[in-house]
Amino acid sequence: MSLSADTIAAVATPPGRGGVGIIRVSGPGVPGLAEQLLGALPAPRLAGLHRFCDSAGETIDAGLALYFPAPHSFTGEHVLELHGHGGPVVMDLLLARVLELGARQARPGEFSERAFLNDKLDLAQAEAIADLIDSSTVQAARAASRSLQGEFSARVQVLLDTLIELRTYVEAAIDFPDEEIDFLSDGEVQRRLERVVENLHQVQSQARQGCLLREGMSLVLAGRPNAGKSSLLNVLAGRDTAIVTPVAGTTRDVLREHIQIDGMPLHIIDTAGLRDSEDPVEKEGVRRAWAQIEQADRVLLVIDDQLGLSADDRAILERLPAQLPHTLVYAKIDLSQR
Repeated sequence: MSLSADTIAAVATPPGRGGVGIIRVSGPGVPGLAEQLLGALPAPRLAGLHRFCDSAGETIDAGLALYFPAPHSFTGEHVLELHGHGGPVVMDLLLARVLELGARQARPGEFSERAFLNDKLDLAQAEAIADLIDSSTVQAARAASRSLQGEFSARVQVLLDTLIELRTYVEAAIDFPDEEIDFLSDGEVQRRLERVVENLHQVQSQARQGCLLREGMSLVLAGRPNAGKSSLLNVLAGRDTAIVTPVAGTTRDVLREHIQIDGMPLHIIDTAGLRDSEDPVEKEGVRRAWAQIEQADRVLLVIDDQLGLSADDRAILERLPAQLPHTLVYAKIDLSQR
């Protein structure tokens, strides 16, 4: 455990007005600071009503104070939480008083940093805190919560422990070749290593899924001009985001919409129709379209069902990056006579 030498403080609730505002303090100076601010050190882990006083003894606010002695706290240090009224002026006055008593303003993320340094969190759990706060869907919040509880870290630790054990067997077989027991001959080590590889692929898949839930999937609508891309964008967005006309080349810039489908955040990107053009504006739109395609997680290649899969569509398919997942979407089927 690596306890810090200084004491930090910060407002733990979002900026603005609210019913409750919280000041969090962590570090070795918490007991003395609490005695000066509250008149006495609160009982550990019990919420008590206290007056929060300034240097002249005047009451700044009255609220709840909670004291968590080290190491039984979020950071592993002495922690004091002051729960007062959530007005900006009250919070500013209370924080200023705490800083006056010897604490310093915490850097962004410093409480989590101290929790990590004091072995209260590992890196995956520390990242999960930010993911949980920033989650935009229920599924993303649940995935971050599971990671915060150590589920992902536990799977990685099992893999690590198994690899260390297998390494021990292999080193023993190499260092003691004359022993009667050969750990490698019966194939058990090989079978266990294969299971490790399989589990590693599952962990990688889980990590990729978590990344998509956190950051969202970039889904690019691509295709020839007037194939129906903008109509598809409007349907997915649930509103008329893009202009739809029978004129080819209506969309010349990149349009974006952010939606959710079954809890997955999706960044839908409508692009200019892909074709050769001498028009400088349209050429720039096509260039931007290909730039978006190269950065996409998946491409929806929109095909005009009236024309079917044309040579131009096949040329676009051939130009797509080899590892980029894509789906063919046939549009205008209500107009098609095929």
